[in-house]
Amino acid sequence: MSSYTALARKWRPHSFAEMTGQEHVLRALTNALASDRVHHAYLFAGTRGVGKTTVARILAKCLNCERGVSATPCGECASCREIDAGRSVDLIEVDAASRTRVDDTRELLDNVQYAPTRSRYKIYLIDEVHMLSAHSFNALLKTLEEPPPHVKFLLATTDPQKLPVTVLSRCLQFNLKRLSVALISARMQQILQAEQIAFEPAALQLLAHGGDGSLRDALSLLDQLLAYGNGRALESDARAMLGTVGRDQVAQLARLLSAGDAAGLIGYANALDERASDYAQLLEQLSALLERVALKQLLPDYDGDELHPLELLTELAAAITAEDVQLFYQTAILGRRDLALAPDPRTGFRMTLIRMLAFRPAASSMGAAAAAPIRGAASTHGAVFNMPAAAPVPAPAPASAPAPAAGPTEWADILAALDLQGAPRQLASNCVLLGREGATLRLALDPRSASLRTRALEEKLSQALARHFGSAVRLEIEVRENAQETPARSSERAQAERRVEVRSAFEADPTVQAFKERFGASVLADSVRAAEPEP
Repeated sequence: MSSYTALARKWRPHSFAEMTGQEHVLRALTNALASDRVHHAYLFAGTRGVGKTTVARILAKCLNCERGVSATPCGECASCREIDAGRSVDLIEVDAASRTRVDDTRELLDNVQYAPTRSRYKIYLIDEVHMLSAHSFNALLKTLEEPPPHVKFLLATTDPQKLPVTVLSRCLQFNLKRLSVALISARMQQILQAEQIAFEPAALQLLAHGGDGSLRDALSLLDQLLAYGNGRALESDARAMLGTVGRDQVAQLARLLSAGDAAGLIGYANALDERASDYAQLLEQLSALLERVALKQLLPDYDGDELHPLELLTELAAAITAEDVQLFYQTAILGRRDLALAPDPRTGFRMTLIRMLAFRPAASSMGAAAAAPIRGAASTHGAVFNMPAAAPVPAPAPASAPAPAAGPTEWADILAALDLQGAPRQLASNCVLLGREGATLRLALDPRSASLRTRALEEKLSQALARHFGSAVRLEIEVRENAQETPARSSERAQAERRVEVRSAFEADPTVQAFKERFGASVLADSVRAAEPEP
């Protein structure tokens, strides 16, 4: 009975050319080897499964290859074969997690002074070096300060912040990045093609996402999938094994959102509950789909990927306005964050969907053309039109000839000039001007703000309008939806768009990107706000 070797072990790279990603590290090491400027101590930092010990072992082969020090070890000499097999007497591999005592470290370093048995260098590869005790670090530090010329130290850690600065200062540090989904998926595809195993690209995408930046974890999932799928890697099996939400479910949610079909949306959400769906995954995959839709709207040549086919993106890009895509995306990621605070996940999920429709601008239901900014209204950058307090007002038309309905710009300008604060201003901000007939102004109040319609607030608004126009004003307010956008909704939309712009700019900042890549940092979306303008 033949023994099975896990894919992560069988396909471990044996040279820099076989490595997946980490070009910034490989280039530095290659140049150092080519110019004979090899440091005595290297520290490789990064999350699990990104290639820290693999790089260290390949570097050990480069240093001890019998054909000479180079970035391309032969892989055939006795030294290379012994290192590959893990039985080189001059490559001392230590798991610091199991040897934390100072006595262990001293015992290990007692032989540093002696020359290597067979190879050019005696190499110490200490994995998870941050697990050493303070006394062990002190013992190691003495050797790092004055190492013999025949000794090299290769240290690996997932938590470099726990290392003393005295140790860090004596090492060349390389930070290995989390691998992208595309790189992991491509590597798995190469392995399966070489193994002549049937697969579907979408299945590999799901496994690459599940690997969370770690190629080793993704290959372990691939081993599990091959066992689950009887030697095949199919998308349906991957979704079942990982408990991933089906692609069609997410697409249907997006279609119902684009149509503004509240009844259908809630009905479908209830049906999902019967399938015991993972609501956090649903919102995560919905936001991922919306991001691809935004890319399709911005870049018409974008062809999608294995999990987001071009036909679906083309359909949704035409059905959902760019404004709604941003609103739905932001609401989805905030709703996913808040699921733990909801009474239960189902309630949090449904409330997130309701919020998407509730905050949707009224113009969105009229199509993409109607959603374009209205001339003279506040722009997406928060610009406002200043109207002098004594702006001339056209003479009222005779009662027999009603004035045409006013546009939203005229009412916003009037509101900006009114001497009005607090609740009366809120009332005015949530209205649109339907028209003016003589001394009578007809307003439509947004149903969301119907509670503001009180006799006292109407009286204060009427008095402010009278002061503005210089004559008595009679108000007629009715609560109903209107195709025009109220100043309050216009302001909410502008603020939401501004927040999205600010967060996008912050995420794209090179310094923020560097923190993410180096430390695995993440941005708390709600912590990013636009700076207040100076007075």
